[in-house]
Amino acid sequence: MGRNEVEDKVENSVDPEDEHNGDPGDKKLKQEVGETSVERLFEDQEVPSWRKQLTMRAFGVSFLLSILFTFIVMKLNLTTGIIPSLNVSAGLLGFFFVRTWTKLLQKSGLLKQPFTRQENTVIQTCVVASSGIAFSGGFGSYLFGMSERISKQSSDTHDFKNPSLGWIIGFLFVVSFLGLFSVVPLRRIMIIDFKLTYPSGTATAHLINSFHTPHGAKLAKKQVRALGKFFTFSFLWGFFQWFYTAGDDCGFLYFPSLGLKAYKYRFYFDFSATYVGVGMICPYIINVSVLVGGILSWGLMWPLIENRKGDWYSASLPSNSMNGLQAYKVFIAIALILGDGLYNFLKVLSQTILGLSHQLLTKKMSSDLPVADHSSPMSSQLSYDDKRRSQLFLKDQIPTWFAIGGYVAIAAISIGTLPHIFHQLKWYYILVIYIFAPTLAFCNAYGCGLTDWSLASTYGKLAIFTIGAWAGASHGGVLAGLAACGVMMNIVATASDLMQDFKTGYLTLASPRAMFVSQLIGTSMGCVIAPSVFWLFYNAFGDIGVPGSEYAAPYAIVFRNMAIVGVEGFSSLPKNCLLLCYVFFGAAILINLIRDTVDKKWGRYIPLPMAMAIPFYIGPYFAIDMCVGSLILFIWEKINKSKADAFGPAVASGLICGDGIWTLPASILALAGVKPPICMKFLSRGTNAKVDKFLSPKG
Repeated sequence: MGRNEVEDKVENSVDPEDEHNGDPGDKKLKQEVGETSVERLFEDQEVPSWRKQLTMRAFGVSFLLSILFTFIVMKLNLTTGIIPSLNVSAGLLGFFFVRTWTKLLQKSGLLKQPFTRQENTVIQTCVVASSGIAFSGGFGSYLFGMSERISKQSSDTHDFKNPSLGWIIGFLFVVSFLGLFSVVPLRRIMIIDFKLTYPSGTATAHLINSFHTPHGAKLAKKQVRALGKFFTFSFLWGFFQWFYTAGDDCGFLYFPSLGLKAYKYRFYFDFSATYVGVGMICPYIINVSVLVGGILSWGLMWPLIENRKGDWYSASLPSNSMNGLQAYKVFIAIALILGDGLYNFLKVLSQTILGLSHQLLTKKMSSDLPVADHSSPMSSQLSYDDKRRSQLFLKDQIPTWFAIGGYVAIAAISIGTLPHIFHQLKWYYILVIYIFAPTLAFCNAYGCGLTDWSLASTYGKLAIFTIGAWAGASHGGVLAGLAACGVMMNIVATASDLMQDFKTGYLTLASPRAMFVSQLIGTSMGCVIAPSVFWLFYNAFGDIGVPGSEYAAPYAIVFRNMAIVGVEGFSSLPKNCLLLCYVFFGAAILINLIRDTVDKKWGRYIPLPMAMAIPFYIGPYFAIDMCVGSLILFIWEKINKSKADAFGPAVASGLICGDGIWTLPASILALAGVKPPICMKFLSRGTNAKVDKFLSPKG
């Protein structure tokens, strides 16, 4: 969705060059224009004013798509936390809905304004901004980690705040807009002066441009048809599975497809269309990394540590105690995540500093030369496309005073409001965050432009440790740290998202002013839609956040325990747990270092520690689904690569969207008290024998 961490890493682990070159729309567009000028292809089309780019039909479609994608992201958030990029789906569905609507109006003679690529970009921006709140809002991480349900699974059971629709919406409204205002004054520097790539924004722009060419429109129509077929299949498959889930541990989700022994350690295929689709979108190395992590943890480490019960930890402890085996699962995963996050934070920060200093040095040298008159020699070196795009990008300015004033005003409102929502989060904690936030937002946006890598979650974890330690255990440091994480994540995530959107707008001739307004409207939609969808999940499914359930929300317990460590330290961990944490923290850094130093040809086969950490807590069952998706795509590419490139993302999106939207009727049925008619359970031979004996007539 946005450029947000695995969260981020799953979206951004594709090599930017591969992602760009692999985009089917981009390839078709290049073929159509003969590798020359893109803008000459559209030069006979008038570019509408920024107000005409903001149409009611665009925001109507954006609202419907925002609901759809929020359900999908929320389900992914609450199951595994793996969220692939759905930009292709948003652009494709936006194009399809508005194009269908305008064709109907055209036939009836009522069409007043044709559908343009600029309007398509506005829809894309609005949908991504809205559904991105489902991630940055922390419904599967820091925000849900505040709840009593999650606190009971940790060592700190007193410091909690249960979810409520009112305070969640209020919280999101006061923290979700600051990032937008913090980087607006830098848009020219980032996009035109520094010419940052923003690979995802660039790929999305090429896709939208290709839709609005004659060949691209035909391809888009076929892609939508493929998406619709697999959407229907996935939705009906979810409906079919629902019939067999009348009780606990019932249905296909609990089918021991690899045997009962493997099922005990969560190795099974759970027939999830969502994660088969996710596996088709995610790079092969992500899927393999998740599977390797599952084998390492649930196949080797946890059975071995379980055998040390009574020595390393008390044998009388329940399975979910944070003083027993559960502590190893959670804290070793945290160690891997933090090691990987620290390495990539320093890596991207160093690239940002080096890139920025190089840009400034180059700019200074060019300004010292006699030919530095930008009106003639420099402009003559620009291509027709660059001249056209720069001219329109600079046409509709967003005043700097408006951006600075907006930031100060929202910051003042936020400083006055947040302590009333979280009394543990003092006003001076928030003030310090807002003083440093613009700098961190710039670093994240600049680094994202260079590497396509957003470190929003890493900055959030930094806030957890600093504010949590500052507040201390006696002053609600756990809740203060988690709330500060939310403030920081929302600022830096929306800042990098906005710059990605500015890049997309630059390449599609969409007005920056229209993009900014679209982002504001999309963010406002998200601040209401995302909490409402979460509230529906929370009330419909009573086992959200319960270990082993369908909606285990694994990152909620991870984020809460990070906050506890920041406040209390490591004193309560069981024997050898801290030692193993040090080992895996160091291993994460070492693995990343090896990946970056060895030849790229071999480095791409080395697993990613962040992805490996995900199954440490929840198990590897979803990794098997994802690898099935990878296998399907791999075979398809071997049979017909061009067709797989063109239709693979559409098929995957259909599988994800259909299964994701099924949760809406499933939630409504659960709230209405309607239960499935059948419980399909799979029992061991011994249990079956006991059941047969019990049911047989006495002899």
